[in-house]
Amino acid sequence: QNAAADAARVLGPAHPVTLDARASLAAAYRVAGKPGEAVTASQRLLADAERHLGARHPVTLNARCQLAAALGAGGQHEEAIAQCQQALSGHELVHGPDHLQTIAARAALAAEFRSAGWHEYAIEQYQRVLADRERAQGADHLETITARANLAYAYRSAEQFRDAMPHYKQALDDRIRVQGAEHRDTLTARANLAACYQQARRLSDAIPQYERALADSERMLGPGDMETLTTRCNLASAYYTVGRLSDVVAVLQRA
Repeated sequence: QNAAADAARVLGPAHPVTLDARASLAAAYRVAGKPGEAVTASQRLLADAERHLGARHPVTLNARCQLAAALGAGGQHEEAIAQCQQALSGHELVHGPDHLQTIAARAALAAEFRSAGWHEYAIEQYQRVLADRERAQGADHLETITARANLAYAYRSAEQFRDAMPHYKQALDDRIRVQGAEHRDTLTARANLAACYQQARRLSDAIPQYERALADSERMLGPGDMETLTTRCNLASAYYTVGRLSDVVAVLQRA
């Protein structure tokens, strides 16, 4: 708050440093779980950016994305979607469809559709994001791998498990190749694949993936890490579903 106020006093309200400081403040409110304050700060930031810089200035477009994120964090998904759509249109006009900021704006729109439960729209946008990331950054770029994982999660959220599984598998393979088998992101990718198998009632496929994920998490992160605990509970649930009660006891006693 002090940094934003000092910048406004010394540099003026329209100076890029001032606007950046105010954007950081709005983001801090959102991350701190204060969506009301985040929305108010973001609305003021957007209004000032539009007035001083114009509706299509990159700072203004980013301020609109900031407002969308704050609205989404507060559960106002329809309002957030409207802001995301405006931001995406602006980025397409200013930067073109293949610019990284345009792709990021589309990813934000996809996330808001998913949060609102509009699965068909979310999947459509995530498919476009993945294609754009592959074309602009390459298949092995970490943002491309994340885009694939997000598409898989969108399919899974819509209970389209057969469509989700190939993307989860590919994301896991990509993480192993690019980041290594023991990277934390790889552990998460394996656990996500296992969870998809479990939701699809393919327990014979889920259990080996959970077992590997748990062994890796225990070794790399420790038995008390939240990811390790979550994987252990999920494995125990899978064991219980197939009637392996002694294994349920054994895996939970390892906690």
